[in-house]
Amino acid sequence: MKLLRTIALDPSDTFVFDVAAEPGEWAVSGAFRFCDQDPAALSGKARTAFRSGFLGVQSWGWSTLVQIVPATEADCRTLIDFLARQLVDRFGAPDTATARTSAEEEVAFTQSLCTHPISSLIAVHRTADDGEIRESFRRLQLREGQGHGKAFSFMEVEDDTEPDGGLNLAELGRELRRP
Repeated sequence: MKLLRTIALDPSDTFVFDVAAEPGEWAVSGAFRFCDQDPAALSGKARTAFRSGFLGVQSWGWSTLVQIVPATEADCRTLIDFLARQLVDRFGAPDTATARTSAEEEVAFTQSLCTHPISSLIAVHRTADDGEIRESFRRLQLREGQGHGKAFSFMEVEDDTEPDGGLNLAELGRELRRP
């Protein structure tokens, strides 16, 4: 059996989502979080979560990428139980039995995404069409022998000057390449 766990290759999820999932927690698609919202009206971090987020079940936060991992029947039951509790506590499901049925469906869908080899990374892209949420999933392929690395690197810059609004990225790139 395989399931999905969140993975953070860099700290970007903490910048792009209101709440970032913790690395290594169980994950589901999470599209249901948007069932009572108009995706066209979403903006900022909520829009990013709609378009490209997997839901971390424990934190109720978002992750851009998930990893396919081996799982046991006990892991699956734990995930279903935890998601059902979250659906009651955080999403307002009417009772545990109803929430459990929904959690089982969500976890079954998650398992259907796990057709690729263990350790594969999966990304999602969501759109809304005529009031219906559509999801497409893709596997990110590493080159042979390549491990998971950082997708981006960030550096902290301390600068007390005011921005002048005249930043020229092309010129900045040329300056950075000069010996």
